[in-house]
Amino acid sequence: MKKTSLKERFGLNTSIFAMLSMVILIGMGEKMGERFLPIYILAIGGSSYAVGFLNAIDTFLGAIYSYIGGLLSDRYGYKNTLMGVSLLSVLGFLIVIVFPSWQAVLIGSIFFISWTALSLPAILSLIATTLKENKQTMGVSIHSLVRRVPMAVGPILGGIIIQTYGIILGSRIAFTIALLFALIAIFFIRSYVAESHERTKIDFKAGFTRMSKPLRILLLSDIFIRFAEQIPYAFVVVYVINSLGNSAVSFSLLTLIEMITAMLIYIPVALLSEHVRSKTIVSITFFFFAIFPIVLIFSNSFSLLIIAFVIRGLKEFGEPTRKALIVRLSDPDIKASAYGTYYMIRDVVVSIAALFSASLWNVSPYLNFGIASMFGWIGLIIFLKFGSDQRIQIN
Repeated sequence: MKKTSLKERFGLNTSIFAMLSMVILIGMGEKMGERFLPIYILAIGGSSYAVGFLNAIDTFLGAIYSYIGGLLSDRYGYKNTLMGVSLLSVLGFLIVIVFPSWQAVLIGSIFFISWTALSLPAILSLIATTLKENKQTMGVSIHSLVRRVPMAVGPILGGIIIQTYGIILGSRIAFTIALLFALIAIFFIRSYVAESHERTKIDFKAGFTRMSKPLRILLLSDIFIRFAEQIPYAFVVVYVINSLGNSAVSFSLLTLIEMITAMLIYIPVALLSEHVRSKTIVSITFFFFAIFPIVLIFSNSFSLLIIAFVIRGLKEFGEPTRKALIVRLSDPDIKASAYGTYYMIRDVVVSIAALFSASLWNVSPYLNFGIASMFGWIGLIIFLKFGSDQRIQIN
């Protein structure tokens, strides 16, 4: 029997390695500064409404960028798209570094804060093109795992820099490092990612009208689940640091715990998904989304916050499975279109909830967290009752 190498078992090749290097470098730089943007905005004169608007921008642009990323990837190839969106991040970092005002932060964030959404369709296209079909789910899981490395380590480094140099200067230093990392990532993409030759067009109308019924149900459930995530998202750091009196480094340690939890479960769940229904795995994920805001309300000590952030990490339990399920439930002829359409619809709707998150926060943090959890439970119940693993076409 032929012995399978680790590279073959985990679906790794030169293009995948280069892509993962890009994810680590740009992600590391971005998370060093982006995680503390709410605190930075408040420090340079912005209000809580500016923080809420930042979160709304992130969610709304995530919706638009998912669709645009799919369009660019299909039209110009995943390699050119990854280089282009990375250059946009460089521009965003430059704006934040050069212009220390909250208005400039909001403008600069347009170019870098939704880098993940803009690049994800190209990354998935790269995985689908360069890996065999039976290794594509593993490829998505490896990408999800590696993406958590900068999400875990970046805030730690950013927290140390901010605590050493202060919020304003420290944030600008963090974004300068982010800019350098992005330039190195562009070199890796240009040098080591294989060229993509297929060119197709995305059709938004077809992407929506040819959505199967189970995919529409998953989309509806996911919208409510993202309400639960995005309503408190920008204010979690404010709650932990300003309301509960913890330091930036303490928050970074909590984020590290969250990311380590997520990273530890990716590969086991990827293997589990070969034997357990996708609906079961996705439902478990939705459950953790729903309970996190409520657990956070009762986390009035650092030890309880650790439990809350472990739960926050467990919400990644079935995220690769959910992404694979979107592809499985899509029309085989328009998978890229369906994927971009799904994310655009979801995130445009969810951005509305993010926009009103500041109003809930100003009434009470507990109202913000409680409303978020309520939406999570609605999404979970809808998916449990009506969701399916099998594609049924709507005529």
